[in-house]
Amino acid sequence: MAQRKASADSRHTTDPQVDGTRREAGAPDPDDGGTVHDQLERTMESRHLTMISLGGVIGTGLFLSSGHTINQAGPFGSVLAYLIGSALVYCVMLSLGELSVAMPYAGSFHLYARRFIGPGTGFTIAILYWLNWAVALASEFTAAGLLMQRWFPDSSAWVWSALFIVVVFVLNILSVRMYGEAEFWFASIKVLAILAFIVIGILAVVGVIPIAGRTSAPLLGNYTADGLFPNGVLPVFSTLLTVVFAFSGTEVIGVAAGETKDPQVAVPKAVRTTVLRLVIFFIGSIAVMGALIPWREAGVDASPFVLVFQSIGMPFAGDIMNAVVLTAVLSAANSGLYVCSRMVWSLAKEDMLPRSLSKTNFRGVPVFAVLISLAGGLLALLSSVVAADTVYLVLVAVSGLSTLLVWISVSVCHILFHREMRAKGISPETLAYRAPGYPVVPIVALVLCALSLVLVAADPSQRSTLVMMVPAVALCYVFYYAREAWRARHPKHDVEL
Repeated sequence: MAQRKASADSRHTTDPQVDGTRREAGAPDPDDGGTVHDQLERTMESRHLTMISLGGVIGTGLFLSSGHTINQAGPFGSVLAYLIGSALVYCVMLSLGELSVAMPYAGSFHLYARRFIGPGTGFTIAILYWLNWAVALASEFTAAGLLMQRWFPDSSAWVWSALFIVVVFVLNILSVRMYGEAEFWFASIKVLAILAFIVIGILAVVGVIPIAGRTSAPLLGNYTADGLFPNGVLPVFSTLLTVVFAFSGTEVIGVAAGETKDPQVAVPKAVRTTVLRLVIFFIGSIAVMGALIPWREAGVDASPFVLVFQSIGMPFAGDIMNAVVLTAVLSAANSGLYVCSRMVWSLAKEDMLPRSLSKTNFRGVPVFAVLISLAGGLLALLSSVVAADTVYLVLVAVSGLSTLLVWISVSVCHILFHREMRAKGISPETLAYRAPGYPVVPIVALVLCALSLVLVAADPSQRSTLVMMVPAVALCYVFYYAREAWRARHPKHDVEL
């Protein structure tokens, strides 16, 4: 018995009772004592966790769409919008960090929702979040094929898409450490590109590097030329919604916590470093763009990174950024398949999906969950081709707000977690990691999330997302409770299944 326990501890460092909070019975944690063939492995390290979160956030939006934010809100308004978005992300990450250290489940936030809010909510969060990443997989594979056509204009985009599908599948199927290593290097390329952009941009702003068409350093002239808010204050709030969605992906830390060595150390470190780096990368990039690109010229027709690099005479600026954006696309697809498969695995462990989907190979990879998730992404990709104006449009709309719902659930669970500890007479001081600023942190997050939903309802171009999300959420609840009622009436048949 002692030998068996020592063997388990060598793989999983988390005790079933963490700081006085018992794990929920049946929660799909790697330490729940299940069979050898349905457990995940804790093989990722802190550096993997940090880069996974960065990789999930630094996507094509920053490289391609940030110019639109500057065009609408102006340079200062864009920086302000990203500051507000950073505050929301910081609050959510602190809440998720505390929950993930206390309860490092693979599947994370939907299991917290199941435990603290209700099983129907947990199921709904998991399904919608899975759908969000499945749809993202479809768009990323399509984008990868189109990006390759810049260098190979006579080739078929679908051939390249198929190649990248195989690559991402192999990275996810070999081992979780292989996925972590791939994401580490994907994210590193993006981070280096952003750092180079910020450093070169600052040198150009102060006049060390000359800019084509200018005889003097621009300094902060673009910030003051037409006032702080050239289009008024309202566009700051309208672009805030875009900024909030640009930060989606940070919550992947919670999903990966269940497969990370020593989550009590790795998760808090990843939370701190990720938030700090996001603030530097996003706000630093936007500040440099605003200083170098007149807000009237910024937009979505060309990457602001390319515009800046071309203005200082950098050769092959377009090709360099094409390679960086391709890396960002593959990184997002890599993370998307990982997250999707862990959601499927987690639901299968809860018996909400066939139990066979929770089976893992000898490396602890849920092979069937990966295959099902990849199939979901490919079906979404197929719908974008054969039913772009119907099925795919609905899928995009329904999945659009899933990240925001996850953030809301994390904040609510953080509050309910502390309420449960108080009811049991457990002091927060016993927590291995305690989020600073509680209860302000989750309350601020809830207020900003509510503001984002109001902005969605007020924006005609975004309103359809909310309209389609409401019935989708209701359908998930109906399905869950209908199935539970059926199970209660047919217990023998349910066991056989």
